[in-house]
Amino acid sequence: MGNMNIKFNFMRMRVITTIMSVLLLIASIASLSYQGLNLGIDFTGGTLVEVGYPEAVDLDKIRESFIDSEFSNTSVQYFGTANEILIRIPPQRGLNSADISNNLLNLLSANNLNVEMRRVEFVGPQVGDELKEDGGLAMLYALLCIMVYVAFRFQMRFSVGAVAALIHDVVITLGFFSIMHFNFDLTILAALLAVIGYSLNDTIVVFDRVRENFRKVRDKTPVDVFNISLNQTLSRTLMTSFTTLLVLIALFFLGGEIIHGFSIALIFGVLIGTYSSIYIASPVTLALGIKKEDLMPVKKEGLDLENQP
Repeated sequence: MGNMNIKFNFMRMRVITTIMSVLLLIASIASLSYQGLNLGIDFTGGTLVEVGYPEAVDLDKIRESFIDSEFSNTSVQYFGTANEILIRIPPQRGLNSADISNNLLNLLSANNLNVEMRRVEFVGPQVGDELKEDGGLAMLYALLCIMVYVAFRFQMRFSVGAVAALIHDVVITLGFFSIMHFNFDLTILAALLAVIGYSLNDTIVVFDRVRENFRKVRDKTPVDVFNISLNQTLSRTLMTSFTTLLVLIALFFLGGEIIHGFSIALIFGVLIGTYSSIYIASPVTLALGIKKEDLMPVKKEGLDLENQP
């Protein structure tokens, strides 16, 4: 079984971390309720325009040219290189995508005649509403399937603990994007689903060791068993999180502005997911009264009588 010494008493901090998580959840829910998410055109509808220049352009100058125009609420960012920019335009009443792209090109040409229109994509409000609804349903279905899977593989108390950790991760990550007013689009939704998978994997590793220790370790309380299990999986958890974060940080700095939101969501999600697998999933399962008898194999009645000579 390896070393049974408890190096870190994780569960001793569970009351403090629970209070901290509740405060974070309240702040996240309050922000989501009052100011919501800064939804991208994937969800709200609008026009996406890609333009190219023969030389590098200054985004601040382009944003200044939009201040007193119909494009004052437009989002501008580099797309791949400093010669190409991506412009996200909210829905404009009475204008179709052709009118919007023509007006935009005229405005940009006033500062640089060599500007070239590369791509124009229009997302209708109805499509945006459908994507918003389908994205929310996808997350709910994922959580439901996870609850069934964990209940089948372990026990219902573990299932509740795992899903509580995942809901904690999703709500706080959404709250973080709401408070920081970062743009929230389909790529961020994809990052959230990836965070659910990462956090679940971390939690399953801990729960697997907890189940094993409940069956093999004697004369230990449930709190001790969870502490032993968390210590045994700590090095794996830290190494996985560290190597994942290295890749994500490199992606943030070297991947370009277009995927900043995606990499920020994953970085924050990995950190909060690592925390929740220790301080949310385990304490919730403990609070539900998990004990050794719940995880012992069920003996079939009459089996001992059949084996007697």
